[in-house]
Amino acid sequence: MEFETEADSTDKSQPFEIKTEDITEHKDKPRPYLCTVFHKRFKTKRYLNAHKQIHTEDNVYLCSECEKRCSSQNALSKHKNIHTGKYKCTECGKCFHSSRDLARHSRSHSGEKPFECSVCSKRFTQARNLNTHMRIHTRDKPYKCHMCDKAFSQYRDLDRHVRVHTGDKPYKCHVCDKAFSLYRDLDRHVRVHTGDKPYKCHMCHKAFSESGHLNEHMRVHTGDKPYECSLCNKRFSHSSNLQKHKRHVHSNGRSYHCPYCGKLFTKEDHLKWHVHIHTVAKPYSCRHCLECFTSLRQLKTHLLKLHNEGN
Repeated sequence: MEFETEADSTDKSQPFEIKTEDITEHKDKPRPYLCTVFHKRFKTKRYLNAHKQIHTEDNVYLCSECEKRCSSQNALSKHKNIHTGKYKCTECGKCFHSSRDLARHSRSHSGEKPFECSVCSKRFTQARNLNTHMRIHTRDKPYKCHMCDKAFSQYRDLDRHVRVHTGDKPYKCHVCDKAFSLYRDLDRHVRVHTGDKPYKCHMCHKAFSESGHLNEHMRVHTGDKPYECSLCNKRFSHSSNLQKHKRHVHSNGRSYHCPYCGKLFTKEDHLKWHVHIHTVAKPYSCRHCLECFTSLRQLKTHLLKLHNEGN
C-alpha cells in the first residue's frame, strides 16, 4: 500500500522472537519507547507492548481470505476491511483498513494540503509529513543507528542506512524476482508490470504511477517554481530543468551534476564519490570483517593496515 509507513512496511506475517534488549527507552525523546528490531518509536509503553506482538508467535488471528496473521482481534477486523471494500477509494478503487487511512489517501487525488508549517508556510497532505519537515527547522535527529551511532532526522533515512550494514533486501517482486530493501520501492516497481496509475490530476484527469510525478505535474496548473538557481536566482518548476540550466549556463566545463545538491564536477568518478556524502552509501565491504567503506581507496587502506593485505 503506497501510504504505508516504512516502519510499518516490514513483512509482519513472518513472526520471530524478540529479546528484552531489543526494547530500549529514551525519556528525552518525543517518542521515548524504541523497538530496535524495526527502529520504530512509540509515545507510550502500552503502544510499544502492543507492537511487540508482531515479533512473537502470538499472531494467532488468521484471516480466512488471505491467511494473513494478526496479533489481535481488533487488528484482524481492520485488516478484513480491505477484503470487504468498506473503505474503498472512489477514484482508483484501492481499499483501506480504516476511514482515516482512506481520508489520508484521498488527498493524493484532491491535492488538499491541510497541514501548514508555522515557520515557512509550506503545506502537507499528512501531519506526519509536517512533523518530519519541522526537523529541517529544529535540526532534531531522533533516529539513531544502533550499529554505528549515526543519527538521522527522518526514519526512512535510518531505514536505508541500516541496510548498508545488513545488505538486506527482503521485498521481492513476484513477477521478475527483483529484490528491494524497502517495501515502498517494491510497491512502486510492481506498477511497471501492472501499468497501474492510481494518482490522478483533479484538474485535467491525467494519471500517474507515482505520487511524486503527480505533484510535479500539478505545477503545470499552479505555476509553482520551487527550484531556484543559487547563482542567478532564476526559478524552475522541476529540478531537472534547474540542473540543465546550471550545466548550460554556469557549468564552465563541469557537466556532471549532483542530483541532491546541484554541485558540478568535471569527471563522472568525482561525482560518484561525492554522491556518497548524501546517500551514506558504503558499497565497498571488507572480506575479512564487517567494515564497509564509501570508496575503494578507503577499503585498500583498511586491508593494508588491519589485515596486512596489499603489500
